[in-house]
Amino acid sequence: MKLVVRPLTPDLWPALEDLFGKLGACNGCWCMYWRIGAEYRKRPRERNKSDFRGIVSEGPPPGLLAFQGDLAVGWCQLTPRDSLPVIDRNWRLRRVDDLPVWCVSCLLVRIGYRRRGVTAELIKAALKYAQAHGARALEAYPLDADLTPSASGTGYASTFERAGFRIIARHFPPRPIMRYEFKAAPKPEPPHTRPNC
Repeated sequence: MKLVVRPLTPDLWPALEDLFGKLGACNGCWCMYWRIGAEYRKRPRERNKSDFRGIVSEGPPPGLLAFQGDLAVGWCQLTPRDSLPVIDRNWRLRRVDDLPVWCVSCLLVRIGYRRRGVTAELIKAALKYAQAHGARALEAYPLDADLTPSASGTGYASTFERAGFRIIARHFPPRPIMRYEFKAAPKPEPPHTRPNC
């Protein structure tokens, strides 16, 4: 399957809306959970949708969409961790250190396209995008399928491991904190000058 992954900009909102469907992805969340916590459940789905649309409109892009042709088949929320305050309030995901990281906090793949490599392509694109935008590391908070039978909106540890992420903490065994640290770009060497003869 040939996919094209693009940052979610306002012009792509209809594609995201189609992917999330009438339910708004996960029970009307519209990717607001890590921003407002369980409060998203107490609000009308339309308010979550409107608030997330505002985030998309204001920019920068809060994630990536994977397309097969014109159809959005996958979503990856990708932001600096500091943009998602609820993550820091979750003891299972408490910070490991002070490194300013970006994170993949949500993944969604359209029914009919699952188990076909969409998540792996989104992770690969997330690594490129985060690094290009100055991230020093990219974190993920997937489930470990060996320790829980639960479905996951954050991906599975094995998929992130194949992409080069490593486990850096397990505050809660079924949900490891995984990280990919980018190598610092080498500093250009100063130009060599030859003494005048």
